[in-house]
Amino acid sequence: MSLLTAATVLTGCGSTVEDIKITMATGSEGGVYYRLGNGLADIWSGRLGIARPQVVVTAGSKDNVTRLVHDQAQVGFSQADALEEVEGSSKLRALARMHDDYLQVIVRNDLPVTKLGQLSGLRVSVGAPESGVEIIANRVLKSFQITPQTTLNLGLEESARWMTEGRLDAFFWSGGLPSPAITGLTKSLGVRMLDLKDDLIPFRQQYPVYGAATLPASTYNLQSGPVITLTVRNFLLVTDSMSDDVAEALVRQLFEAQPDLVKAHSAARTIEQRSAIETSPVPLHNGAMRYYRDSKV
Repeated sequence: MSLLTAATVLTGCGSTVEDIKITMATGSEGGVYYRLGNGLADIWSGRLGIARPQVVVTAGSKDNVTRLVHDQAQVGFSQADALEEVEGSSKLRALARMHDDYLQVIVRNDLPVTKLGQLSGLRVSVGAPESGVEIIANRVLKSFQITPQTTLNLGLEESARWMTEGRLDAFFWSGGLPSPAITGLTKSLGVRMLDLKDDLIPFRQQYPVYGAATLPASTYNLQSGPVITLTVRNFLLVTDSMSDDVAEALVRQLFEAQPDLVKAHSAARTIEQRSAIETSPVPLHNGAMRYYRDSKV
């Protein structure tokens, strides 16, 4: 689809191209969702001639799904597990499977903590309320019967700051690689990331939505080496009320301008057309499906 054709298609959704307004639910300013959201906003406004989408800072996946369900956003990012937590998510449709999020369990380097079970009795953050981090962190704590001394709901930036100030021993984060706030923390304070290889099999049997992968030591220059951890798929979501033509135009520009999206965050390198259609349990939007079929995926 040429830019002219895309603009014509979008004009059909309102009296003029400028009438189209998109609010995009992302995540914290230090997370990958927010950076990719701003990258997509620049791509869509620049290549389709629409008003630049409003990129909203949110608590994360569960918050984003809730906003989409209640028509407070037209586009949003979410982990796959958050869809199990929000009533009304059946109205959601996927434009694409994006990058995978990696569970990152961060502990102070001066603590003798190397396993999940050793988080009991410590001050632990499980992520912001209504975030995807909170979902997976609470599932992990419950599954392995871990009882922190204090359980806090802090976002990524707050967790990093509290740990730097000595008020937090460990925190959970689920995000693409790398997450800038963690990069900064590894340089300024020195932290350890827990290897979960001994805990993956029983947890994944209980929660099949999660995968497993190796997080390379080079991602954060981890002195302890690579770690094996949980992964969860990320989706770029809309609702079934979006027209097929608009959905097709948005996903087409996502891929045609992918080099620009990589500039926003390197996690965009892992987005591929063949894997982008793997959005179960969320159905692909009909407009997105039309794009993939035209691209012979």
